[in-house]
Amino acid sequence: RWRSAAASPPILLPPPAQRIAIARDAAFSFLYPHLLAGWRAAGAELSFFSPLADEAPDERAEFCWLPGGYPELHASRLAAARRFQEGLRRFAATRPVHGECGGFMVLGHAIEDEKGIGHAMAGLLDLTTSFRHRRLSLGYRRARLIDAHPLGAAGTRFRGHEFHYAQIVAPGNDAPLFALTDGGGESLGEAGLRRGQVSGSFFHLIADDAIAQERVNE
Repeated sequence: RWRSAAASPPILLPPPAQRIAIARDAAFSFLYPHLLAGWRAAGAELSFFSPLADEAPDERAEFCWLPGGYPELHASRLAAARRFQEGLRRFAATRPVHGECGGFMVLGHAIEDEKGIGHAMAGLLDLTTSFRHRRLSLGYRRARLIDAHPLGAAGTRFRGHEFHYAQIVAPGNDAPLFALTDGGGESLGEAGLRRGQVSGSFFHLIADDAIAQERVNE
């Protein structure tokens, strides 16, 4: 287990790599601060880049993280950000990339806005998402990794939540990432997608479940 010193922030989710490139701007604005603080406390090196400024992830990084946010409000700019998209695809050819919620949508083929206009995205996962027919998905979740991943071994469990209006309109054929339950333990089936080193889901990670339970019992 990764552990921080007593005076350091708690490490509720171990860093997925030593060097992590993280998207951060108005389109990618939601990542729990305690995760960043915990990764730094564990010694991870974080670098930030702005897809809206057409920046690509740092080539020196070993893992790329696309947080949640509001890509639907900036879909045309993201579709036109060629340096970002090409750099992300180049990164994903050799290293892991993970997207949460909005980041997950950007990893797909396209985002359809509320007017039904499609905007081309990275095409690294086989899905298309849409805001044309909005439906709220909200609640605490627990997720179990179906296969080994930089986030943990197969069977590793996490705590988190979902909060999104977008719907998947073309799910494709990629493998699922998580087995998901709601806050009461009821199964929600398989969730998220994974293709090669690229993964994503609407699930926002809060903590490794075993680490969180250890802290409750301390």
